[in-house]
This record gives sequence, C-alpha cells and structure tokens, in this order.
Amino acid sequence: MSTPIQNDRLLRALRCEAVDRPPIWLMRQAGRYLPEYRATRAKAGSFLKLCMTPELACEVTLQPVDRFGFDAAILFSDILTVPNAMGLGLHFTDGEGPAFEHPLRDVAAIDRLGVPDPETELRYVMDAVRTVKGTLAGRVPLIGFAGSPWTLATYMIEGRGSRDFRYAKALRFDDPAALQRLLATLVDAVGQYLAAQAAAGADVLMLFDSWGGALDAPGYRKFSLVPMQRIIAHLAKAAPGVPVILFSKGCNGQLAAQAQSGATCIGVDWTIELAQARQTVGPNVALQGNLDPVALFARPEQVQAEVRRVLASHGRSAGHVFNLGHGILQHTPIESVHALVEAVHSATQDVVG
Repeated sequence: MSTPIQNDRLLRALRCEAVDRPPIWLMRQAGRYLPEYRATRAKAGSFLKLCMTPELACEVTLQPVDRFGFDAAILFSDILTVPNAMGLGLHFTDGEGPAFEHPLRDVAAIDRLGVPDPETELRYVMDAVRTVKGTLAGRVPLIGFAGSPWTLATYMIEGRGSRDFRYAKALRFDDPAALQRLLATLVDAVGQYLAAQAAAGADVLMLFDSWGGALDAPGYRKFSLVPMQRIIAHLAKAAPGVPVILFSKGCNGQLAAQAQSGATCIGVDWTIELAQARQTVGPNVALQGNLDPVALFARPEQVQAEVRRVLASHGRSAGHVFNLGHGILQHTPIESVHALVEAVHSATQDVVG
C-alpha cells in the first residue's frame, strides 16, 4: 500500500484543482549551483557514477527539497540513460558535456538498435526511484522523467550536443523513413522506461523535449509531437492516473497542438506570457513555468518582482505550477533561489478552480 503524499499541491495543480498557492519546483533543481551537490558529486567521482549509484542519486535528489522546501522532488538522472543502455557508449567530458562513442551515422546502425529492459539495463534508475520514494516517505511527490524521442535522436545521431543538428536534420530531409524507424524504437523504449518509473513509485512523469524548437513547424508536429503523443497514449494504459508533463523548449507556437496531446500539463519557456499561454491551451490543461533562469542573477528583490509578474500573468485560475522556463544555471546564487521560493510561498491565495 503506497504512502499518502502529505504535500500534494503539485498533484492538485496538475489536475487543475484549487490550491492555496502555486506549487514550485525547478528544472535541474539538483545541480552544480548547490554546494552539497558538488560535495556528493566529488564523492561519486564522476557524473555517470553519481547517476548510476542509487543511494547517491537519492542523496542529491533530496538536497534541494531539504534546503528550499520545494513542492516536488525530481529524480536525479540524465535523459541520455536510454541511448546509453542501447549500446552507444555515453561519456562525459569536463567542459564539453555528453558524447557517444558510437553515434548513429548510417541506416544499418539505426536498424540494429534494440529496446532496453528498464529492470535490467536500466535497473539502477528504477532502484534510484524506489530508494528516493522510500526515503521521501510521502513528504512530496516524486517526478520521473525521460528525454523525448526527437531530442534523444539528435544526440544519438550527432554524437554530442549541437548548434545546428546538421546530421539529424539532414536525415530528416534525406531519409525520413529511417528517422521514423529510429523514433519508433525510441517511442517504445521511452514509453517502457517511463511506465517502469511509475511502477517503481514516480508520482508524476515528464517528457523533456529540449530540441523540438530546432525543427520547423511541420517537422515539429511530425517528428517530435507525434512520437510524444504515442508515449502519452501508452502511459494512459500502462500507468493510468499518473500525470504527464510535456515540455518542448522553443515551441510556443505549437501550444494549441501540445494541449491536444493528452498531456496533463504543458511546460513553457520564458518567451511567452503565461496569460497568452493560458488563453491558447484553455482551462483544462495545467501550465508549468516560466521565469527566465537568468533572472536569478538579479538582486533578490528584483527576483521577487519577476516572480510576482509571472504569477500575475497567469492570474488566479487553477492549474499553474511555478517553475523556470528551462533548467537552473550552474552559477545561480543560492540567495536568489531562496528569494524566489519565498516569493512563491508568500503568494497565498484562494485559487479558483
């Protein structure tokens, strides 16, 4: 029998129910801006070792919840765990980020890919979910996540992060059928991976589509949104009742289509007013966002002014999860995060349903 969640603001907001104030958590909230994270990372010896050691992953997952009183914990992991489990050889280089030893540069490599079993090749992630869930003991919900098929495909084809995605986008134009086969494999892999996280105890699931904005509008709908819709449809059967957050960075022009995806909540970046986003998606889909992460480098009083502006833009209607418009940055001052949280916590109001 599962432990009841004591602070369920996030779950209620995702259902567009009334809450006393918007729940708050931050993308990448367990990260290098925290001194305690840096200490645990040093103890682990490497980023991958940190991700692959459930007890250490649990430790860093809980650090920001303990320090700031966030309304949710998000599992400490990486979106590239799935392609790593597919045999592409993930490694991290200081100052250069993630890279794969075996990028997908021909159709044969795409067709050789298999779908990893979440409880074997990715068992360390599931063990981390179970460890965090048990340690939280119902304090706040736990968010599990995965990268979107398109975003994972870009890394797998390019071999690393990219400014122009020329290999991935060239495949899209030259051999769209091969790209669709890759995306279909990733739909199966990510769908099973997220369902397994829910089975292990995750209360909310999130799809990070970091590079959907690199596509034109038709390409986004075909190669990014449709695969995510297929995953969401799978989760509706495999993990019924578990809310799903969809976040496509740089895709505010696609909000209406995203609202029809089946996702419980749509994350938005900082380049759109929440009032406009709410008008576009309607009253029955939650919104998450959307403070510019760089605003946290301003003076604390200015940070709080920006928080109030974001809250005012959404207004008193239900269904708002306060977050940044992308992940928190490495050198963010701790006092700014405290100021941000204080401003959201002081926004007590009777939010209408």
